[in-house]
Amino acid sequence: MNASNQDRVAIIDACRTPFMRSGTAYYDLMAWQLGSFAVKGLLVRTGIEPSLVDYVIMGTVLADVSTTNVAREILLGAALPGTIPAHTCTAACVSANIAVTSACDMINSGQVDTVIAGGVESMSDPAIKIGKRYRRFLLDLTMYKRPKDILGKLRLLKGMKLTDFFAVERPAISEYSTGLSMGANADRIARRLGITRLEQDDFAARSHRLATKAIKNGFLKKEIVPIVVPQTGEVVIHDNGPRADATAEKLACVKPAFDKRYGTVTAANSSFLTDGASAVLMMKESKAKALGLKPLAFIRAYAHAGSDPWEELLLGPVFAAARVLKKAGITLADIKVLEIHEAFAAQILANARYMESEKWGREKLGQDGKMGVFDQERLNTRGGSLSIGHPFGATGGRLIASCCSRMQEENAQFGLVAGCGAGAVGNAIILENAR
Repeated sequence: MNASNQDRVAIIDACRTPFMRSGTAYYDLMAWQLGSFAVKGLLVRTGIEPSLVDYVIMGTVLADVSTTNVAREILLGAALPGTIPAHTCTAACVSANIAVTSACDMINSGQVDTVIAGGVESMSDPAIKIGKRYRRFLLDLTMYKRPKDILGKLRLLKGMKLTDFFAVERPAISEYSTGLSMGANADRIARRLGITRLEQDDFAARSHRLATKAIKNGFLKKEIVPIVVPQTGEVVIHDNGPRADATAEKLACVKPAFDKRYGTVTAANSSFLTDGASAVLMMKESKAKALGLKPLAFIRAYAHAGSDPWEELLLGPVFAAARVLKKAGITLADIKVLEIHEAFAAQILANARYMESEKWGREKLGQDGKMGVFDQERLNTRGGSLSIGHPFGATGGRLIASCCSRMQEENAQFGLVAGCGAGAVGNAIILENAR
C-alpha cells in the first residue's frame, strides 16, 4: 500500500497508558479497562466529538475468553456511542501495527473517514487452562455425554489420575510450527552472526539509559496518558520498566535464560512481560481539515512480510522495511527517525547487520546490494521495548506515538516504525511529517 497521494490518511494524535511490569500497578485490571483508558485519553487530548468516530480496531494477543472482541468492550468502556462498530485483530507482537494498517485500508477504500486503532495487553492475568484430560472430563460430564446416573459418572472417571485434576496449561511461549521459543531463536541468530553477550548487554543498557533520560526530561509526557487505578486509587504517570542503574556490567551478571550453558540471551537483554494499551486517531486528510485538526503525520506507505520461522523468525523488520522503502520510493538514508520494536537485543542487532549486508540484500531482499547504513543514533532515542516494556498487542501504537513526537521535535520528514512477530511475520510503516 502506498498512500502518498490523493486524500491521505492522517494521524491526528497517538497516545498510550504508562507501561507497567506485569504483576504491579495494573494487577487487578482487565485488558478492556486499560484500553478504555487509552481511548478516553485520546479523545480528551484531541477534543474530538466521540460520535465522529466511525470505527474502532484494537490489537491483542492473549485474548480473555470473556472479552474476545476486546475492541468493542474498550469502545463501550470509553463511553463511545454503541452504534460505532469495532473489531479485534491479532498478529502477535505487531497486532497494533496491523490494526493501524487495517484502519488505513478502510479509510482509503472510502468505507470510513475516522478510525481509532491501537492495541492492549494484560499479562498480569493471562488465560491459564486446566489440563486437557480434566477439561475433557468436565465437558463430557456437563455437555456432551451427560451421564444420568452415578454409574455413568463413575465410568467417566475411569482412567483419570489424581494429577490430572491439578494439571494446568499455561500460555505457550514457543512457536507452534517449530517448537522453539523466541528466546531460543534469538540465541541461534546471535551465534550465527557472532553477536556477543557484551554487545547485547550494551544495547540493553543503552535502552534503559535513553528511557530514563527521556522520563527525566519529560519527553514521554507527550505520548503518555496518566491513569488512576480504580481498585487502589494509585495515580500512574510513568513507565516502571526503565532502570537508571542498568549498566552493561550489571546486566552481565544475569544468567542465560534459554540456552543455559552457551546462550547469551538473558532476561536482562530481552523484553519483559508488560501490561499497557495504546490508541491512535486516524482520519482522512480532508476530514481533518474540515474539522480544523492539525495532523502529526501522514501514512506514506506500509508493508507486511513473512519469512522462515526456523532461521528468520525475528527478522520481520528488515524484510518489511525493504518492501516499504520500495513502495514509498525512498531509501534508508532518507529515514531520520527509527522506531523499531526491541524484542531482544540480539534481534535488533541482527536486523541492523542484515540491513547492511550486501550478500543478504541481493539474495533475500532482491536488491542490488545492501539496504543501506543502519544509523543507531537514529534508533529508539527515547528507549525501547527492552526498557519501556512490551505489552504484545499495544507496542505498535507506542512506536507510532514516539515516532510522531520525534519527527515533530527533530524536524524529520520521514520516520520508520517496524516490528517482528511470532510466526515469523513483520510489519513496517513509513510516516511523513505533517509539518
